[in-house]
Amino acid sequence: MKKRGIGLATGLYPTAMATGGDPGQAIIEVQPDGSVLLLIGTSELGQGSSTVLAQLAAEVLGVDYENIRVVNNDTDICPVSWGSLASRVTYMDGKAVVAAAEEARSILFEVVAEMMEAKPKDLEAIDGKIQVKDSPSLFKTMAEAANFATFEMRKLIVGRGVYMRDRVQPDPETGAMDSIATLAWTAILAEVEVDTETGEVSVLKITCAYDTGTVINPMLSEGQIEGGTAMGIGAALMEELYPVYPSTDLKPDNLGDYVIPTAVDVPEIESVFYECICTHGPFGAKGFGEMTANVPPAAILNAIHDAVGIRITELPASPEKILRALEEKGRS
Repeated sequence: MKKRGIGLATGLYPTAMATGGDPGQAIIEVQPDGSVLLLIGTSELGQGSSTVLAQLAAEVLGVDYENIRVVNNDTDICPVSWGSLASRVTYMDGKAVVAAAEEARSILFEVVAEMMEAKPKDLEAIDGKIQVKDSPSLFKTMAEAANFATFEMRKLIVGRGVYMRDRVQPDPETGAMDSIATLAWTAILAEVEVDTETGEVSVLKITCAYDTGTVINPMLSEGQIEGGTAMGIGAALMEELYPVYPSTDLKPDNLGDYVIPTAVDVPEIESVFYECICTHGPFGAKGFGEMTANVPPAAILNAIHDAVGIRITELPASPEKILRALEEKGRS
């Protein structure tokens, strides 16, 4: 017999190793032709960090995203990033990129102010141009400004950005401390079908609501949710690192025997974003990548309980665990 159930789980996740000692650094250089180099130590693992950080730089400099070239492949020349971990990159390294872009922009404003006999405070960067705020017809292109800076003013247009939270210590009496840069939140609804004869569980649909702050790149954010959800399904139902039944000799010792979800195991995934702005994040953004894999297993196990009335407390909820729990429930 197959029975269906729904389960809800909520979660929160802190951004970064936020008690200090977690630096993000960035360097931005505007070339004489107006193109932009972003030097950053952040590793691109497929999560889209190079795209998002380039978007942040482009937004500050007022240029197209395609005008930014990200260099992050040489630790001898790239500034320090603590790593692609702890859901930290968009927030921590993003703040460093914004600061570097702001410094580079201020130099551009000084250059254009001299070219146009204007004041830097009266200028703005939009659509690849440095223009007078109230008179957009008065402008210099990024290339014109960078070229003038290089060959006429002997000026290097380089912005540097650094972000790291101050170190914090616990209160000696209460143990309380400000250890969180910012928090992201989620609620996950899982719909499952449990076969009471085989113990197999099919995940039919996952519905997700995430508070991520400002969504810098909607497509990449949806991709993180879908990938994290698939990982969560694997943790919930398949990935047995050290099975004890029927023998420990059956533990996987290679990637071919280690079972993970494939495309046929991924259900319909519906995601909704609630942009509760982080007032101190880069353009209001938070970090949420790891949370996408952490919360779905709890929702799936709650859905199993709703379907057949058993509580699995050890991952994964394998068929034998479900059958043993059903058997125990029948005896009791």
